[in-house]
Amino acid sequence: MTFKEYDIVALKSGIQAVHKENQQPIVLQPGQVGTVVMNFNDEAYLIDFSDAQGITYVMETIPGNQLMLLHYEPTSVAA
Repeated sequence: MTFKEYDIVALKSGIQAVHKENQQPIVLQPGQVGTVVMNFNDEAYLIDFSDAQGITYVMETIPGNQLMLLHYEPTSVAA
């Protein structure tokens, strides 16, 4: 699947990362939500992971096959 800038995505599996502010190792859990900020040839994506206040705690490049697009509205069924 190809993602666009500003798509909201979630991780399919957990990964280790480094916290942007304190440089401590953290674990991003399956289902962790982030925003696509850059597309690398439809193979990997730079994802911004932010807290509830919108403050980024980590940015990671994630392969596309480890991401799923989140949907806020249902898709209609063609008759």
